[in-house]
Amino acid sequence: MVAEILRRLAATIPVMGVVAIAVFALLHLTPGDPAVIIAGDYATTDDIARIRTRLGLDKPFLAQVGIWLGQVLRGDLGTSIFSGLPVTRLIAQRTEVTLFLTLYAMLISIGVGVPLGIIAAWKQGSLLDRVVMILAVSGFSMPVFWLGFLLVYVFAISLAWLPVQGYVPLTSGLPAMLRHLTLPALTLSVVYMALIARMTRASMLGVLGEDYIRTAFAKGLAPRGVLVRHALKNASLPVVTIIGLGFALLIGGAVVTESVFALPGLGRLTVDAIIRRDYPVIQGVILIVSGVYVLINLVIDVLYVVLDPRIRY
Repeated sequence: MVAEILRRLAATIPVMGVVAIAVFALLHLTPGDPAVIIAGDYATTDDIARIRTRLGLDKPFLAQVGIWLGQVLRGDLGTSIFSGLPVTRLIAQRTEVTLFLTLYAMLISIGVGVPLGIIAAWKQGSLLDRVVMILAVSGFSMPVFWLGFLLVYVFAISLAWLPVQGYVPLTSGLPAMLRHLTLPALTLSVVYMALIARMTRASMLGVLGEDYIRTAFAKGLAPRGVLVRHALKNASLPVVTIIGLGFALLIGGAVVTESVFALPGLGRLTVDAIIRRDYPVIQGVILIVSGVYVLINLVIDVLYVVLDPRIRY
């Protein structure tokens, strides 16, 4: 198994190379020129040409790709065109916000979505099952930005229970940080929660009809123990897969959520960089997120063996 994990880690290298080249190509082939934005409205053609030369944008496309890949291999993601700061420093400054927001939203989604899916499967066809599925469909169809503004109006403006926007770092205390992240995490977790609930219900329905489940009930075991210890464990592979794939959903939703709640995270950094055509920042953020996503898929594959010993690589 260790050899397989090492092989999969080695396989991520060409994957990340393809991602890096694709991102670089898409950004540089899309309309727009950062030199024009930096130069301003009253700049002359010579001014724009000098800025393009200083930024290296006048070089051939393949030469730009080679220079950037060489920097990436050395651990250098480049320098922001507008701030002049290293991209690695900008990402490091914003990582804490996005990391804790994503983890908080993931905990809420799993902690609510999995029990709802189990209950809906256990009470299949009942009123409770229908209510859970209606909530799941509604949550999955709800726009993130609309839900964010709704939660702000209810819990921050009307009830004044939670702050409207901003972020408090972990150094100021865990309760203060969670208080500022609760509304954004709830907003971000609703879609993910609905997806997990639906997948858990579907997977549990396929397991509850098995003979060993009926045998466990016939032995007089408590329903809670049968559902959690026997049924959920054998139905967990699709759920774990959705949890891993849903990480990308959370990262995508974080862009909108951080903009709504004015959180200084990677999402806001990406939006600002796209508006300014700050190529190094966009490339660096996408490359880091892609790498994390690949590693999470590797962890999910390893969990398959832990959850189901019958699986062997």
